[in-house]
Amino acid sequence: MKIKHIAILALVAAMIVACASIGSPDGGPYDETPPVFLGSSPEPFALGVKEKRVTFEFDEFVKIEKAAEKVVVSPPQITPPEIKTNGKKIVVQLDDSLKANTTYSIDFSDAIVDYNEGNPLGNFAILFSTGEQIDTLAVSGTVLNAANLEPLKGILVGLHSDLSDSAFTTKPFDRVSRTDADGRFTIRGIAPGSYRAYALQDANQNYMFDQKNEMIAFLDSLVTPYTELRTYQDTTWIDSLTVDTIRSVPYVHYLPDDLVLLAFTEAPTQRYLTKVERPELNRFSIFFSLGSDSLPLLTPLNFPQDDAYIVQASADYDSITYWMKDSLVYYQDTLSFALTYEYTDTAGLLVPRTDTLNLVPKKTRAKILQEEEKKRKEAEKEREKRMKRGDTIPEVKPQPQYLSIKIKGGTSMDLNRNVLIDFNEPIAQYDVEGIHLQKKVDTLWVDEPHLFRQRRNALMGYELLGEWRPEVEYRVVIDSAAFVGLYGLGNKKQEEKLKFKSLDRYSTLYLTLPNSLPGYTVQLLGGGEKVARQQKVVKGEADFYFLAPGTYHIRLFNDRNGNGVWDTGLYESKEAAEEVYYFPGKIETRENWDYTQEWDPTALPIDQQKPEEIKKQKSVTKERKSKNAEREAKKKQQQKR
Repeated sequence: MKIKHIAILALVAAMIVACASIGSPDGGPYDETPPVFLGSSPEPFALGVKEKRVTFEFDEFVKIEKAAEKVVVSPPQITPPEIKTNGKKIVVQLDDSLKANTTYSIDFSDAIVDYNEGNPLGNFAILFSTGEQIDTLAVSGTVLNAANLEPLKGILVGLHSDLSDSAFTTKPFDRVSRTDADGRFTIRGIAPGSYRAYALQDANQNYMFDQKNEMIAFLDSLVTPYTELRTYQDTTWIDSLTVDTIRSVPYVHYLPDDLVLLAFTEAPTQRYLTKVERPELNRFSIFFSLGSDSLPLLTPLNFPQDDAYIVQASADYDSITYWMKDSLVYYQDTLSFALTYEYTDTAGLLVPRTDTLNLVPKKTRAKILQEEEKKRKEAEKEREKRMKRGDTIPEVKPQPQYLSIKIKGGTSMDLNRNVLIDFNEPIAQYDVEGIHLQKKVDTLWVDEPHLFRQRRNALMGYELLGEWRPEVEYRVVIDSAAFVGLYGLGNKKQEEKLKFKSLDRYSTLYLTLPNSLPGYTVQLLGGGEKVARQQKVVKGEADFYFLAPGTYHIRLFNDRNGNGVWDTGLYESKEAAEEVYYFPGKIETRENWDYTQEWDPTALPIDQQKPEEIKKQKSVTKERKSKNAEREAKKKQQQKR
């Protein structure tokens, strides 16, 4: 009972803070203090409450910022409460019926601010009970985005006393809170017992996970709230230099206070046809919500079945483009075909489904001809005008058409890169003898051995590989008509010069990870969160050669399924998202330097790893401290003057 009374006194004391003062217009002292809570009706920790109207009173005019996002009533209210400000008062009207013998909390987070300066009354909440006892336990923690460890602002965090897996998907939370701008949360008014903890980006505001596009998080272990009696040192001073007394003051600390929930959005599990489009006459594309292990079956209805098209597909067949070969076919306004594909039925099973599709291009052949005729007539009119003026009219010769080809080279090539060659349509054939790689020796160009191949999963992308040497000049020469596109066009002769950087332009990073797991994959981040390089950890090491000088951050994910990309989780099978870690500092590299860095990704708690400089959601607490420091500096400058 003594601990309980101390807890109540501690909570009330926390809500009573220093009064604010109004800043003078001539650059005088800033108002940095939040509003002071004077009282409420019903009062904090009141018992036997029947009324659904709660009034709060403060020492100055106040306002509410983003009430719908920040203010949370627990147990959760299906009908959102009505919240109004009136001068120095805030009135909360609860529309749902109050449950008997239940502890209620109204948590404002940092929504209450003073009217003039906007100083927030942070972590402000009140408890009352409809019964003869009140539950005062609390738990706290942080919610992070599982993919990048960003603090998640405004996401619901809830507890279920029903420990079954189905509770999260079928019942509203028992107790609920919402994260602040730093991703922190506190759930109050909890009764003794064990709970399951969840986070939910509640799209339809029913406090349960019933939509697959809602971001969620869950803890594997149960949460059992408890308290500890702790002390803090309270110092009183005779003056600014002399201590009067130091005494130990007891207080109740609520635990656990370090819960970390990693939130993710599930990958789609339902396969269906999402979009079909025909952006150009000669091609159309089909898109699915999920990939498959095979192509769908396409049965033409108004064009030939055999050898009618070339297929350009993604690795898992979730997007497929069909390039039509015959102009007599694709000049048609409508292409009709039956498409048979795997579809997820209402029972969650993949079953065959056939749709009949009729595709019309954005511009029909007739429309294209009409536009071309219009341009021809406009050009003819302009020609006639110039002839009447006596202008010299140059002879217009028809321009030959060529297959478009782009060679990605340059005079500052990295030694770990290859030459990329791209086309704007599928290639029907090419002659390897017409593709040349040459090295400059003195003033002569000497043929070099090379490998030319199609890039993986790139119908119109190829690459040329050579034995590159630093500071050596090369050139790629492609003979005319070495490539012939799907529609019969050949390329004109093309040449691209290449020169590779010297070795002293690079740095090398040797990264050592003790106790690494088989799936560990390291990503070097440059320019925020942009992945510059990725390397799988082998025998506890990941080495990055030919690294351009600059500032890098390091991210690591545990690639449990070995597919080379980060994968999200799935609640139904209790599969968490793949673990992500951040090196807490940064790596600054210089030319011709080698760097060795040892890193244990689990050495720091996960919520303390991500460097502040690459966070998108900046810490509001740190920003406030920085602003206060700036204000103090300005005050000192003013005092000196």
